[in-house]
Amino acid sequence: MDQISDGATNTSGQVARGQQSQAVPLALPRIIAYGLPAVPLAALTLPLYVLVPTFYTETLGLSLASVGFALLMIRIFDAVNDPLIGWAADRFRPRFGRRRTLFAISLPLTALSAYMLFSPPPDVTPTWLVGWGLALSLGYTSALIPFSAWGAELATNYHQRSRIAGWREGLTLVGTLIAIALPFAVGFEQADGLHGLAALGLLVLVALPLFGAVAVLATPEPVEHSRARVSLKAGLGHLSRNRPFLRLIAAFFLNGLANGIPATLFLYFVSARLGLPEARGPLLFLYFLCGIAGVPLATWAARKIGKHRAWCYAMLVACLAFAPAPLLPEGSLIAFALICAVTGLLLGFDLALPPAIQADVIDVDTAASGEQRSGTYFAAWSLATKLSLAGGVGIVFPVLAGFGFDPAAAADGSRQGLVALAVAYAWAPIAAKLVSIAIMWNFPLDEARQTSLRADIERA
Repeated sequence: MDQISDGATNTSGQVARGQQSQAVPLALPRIIAYGLPAVPLAALTLPLYVLVPTFYTETLGLSLASVGFALLMIRIFDAVNDPLIGWAADRFRPRFGRRRTLFAISLPLTALSAYMLFSPPPDVTPTWLVGWGLALSLGYTSALIPFSAWGAELATNYHQRSRIAGWREGLTLVGTLIAIALPFAVGFEQADGLHGLAALGLLVLVALPLFGAVAVLATPEPVEHSRARVSLKAGLGHLSRNRPFLRLIAAFFLNGLANGIPATLFLYFVSARLGLPEARGPLLFLYFLCGIAGVPLATWAARKIGKHRAWCYAMLVACLAFAPAPLLPEGSLIAFALICAVTGLLLGFDLALPPAIQADVIDVDTAASGEQRSGTYFAAWSLATKLSLAGGVGIVFPVLAGFGFDPAAAADGSRQGLVALAVAYAWAPIAAKLVSIAIMWNFPLDEARQTSLRADIERA
């Protein structure tokens, strides 16, 4: 390994200009400033995989096959894009800061691509969807990975990391609510003019550069504790030997799969199984609204019993809440709304705690390798997120089709198909969550171990 100078401090141990000592907790206004870009960034997840396919097929008239192929191309590009950007984010060291600079550079492309993708011309072709979809994927990944790494490195304290991640993910949920409400409030039945999807694109076009500028100017570049530069091969070796990371990402993937399956089937379950199609929007809004309330609860629980145990208990309660869902009779609005409220509250734990634990497992790598490679780890995290979402769709739809359930004719589905829908919606995710709990229950990286790791890193 080639020795490199510490980009965070000079020889006298003073903090470099534009950076802030992580021994001092970051003030709340700076945490909020850092988290603000999460609001428009959140609008680029749910719409891309839920609203865009519907709008391009039903309103603009593209074939389902062509839209499906376009989205497949984008996901394949993601699989290559994520690790490359993660690696580049760790090697990029301009004077303004490697996290802030890459994040700032990515914002114009991300904002413009989102607007063009969400506001296509009425005579759009699949080429438009592929081109701007790939551009958005590049911009979004280039923004998200340094943004996540930035947050992980802003604090070295076990509980401060939960606080920063909690605020960021709470603002992410605010953005998700906006992304749900705005398109439906404006409507997107027309192909031209300011339809709902175009309004969302315009909001991202304005808000992402604005909020990004606030974050870049108000939030310090985190201190870098690298003392060596690791080759790609050696870095992959350190990652593969980081057992806490491997346990965490396995549990995260399984829990993501457990969350992705009901998210994919939610609209079908409410309309076909419960017979409440008009309640889909309000119930979805309730779910994410309760998620916002769950974030501070998750932060409080993590401080009391530790991050991994708090997450495990939340997953266990979610299993208990989901268990009666397949047994609900048709028309059970109040009972299912209660399930949505409870599981939404626990979504706050799923969003806030794993990224905070991820910041801790990166310390294991930094202590062993000598290089602070948060970008590489969050690239793996991003890829696991996308694979869990794609895996949910890839597994559950073929299984349901085998039982006779047809999403295109959900309201008229067979009895066997509706039973399979109910079981897949609730009980299959429970099985995945239980395995995730087993992986994380005795997780070795608690507050005492993480504090010891930080002391080793900062002494080096």
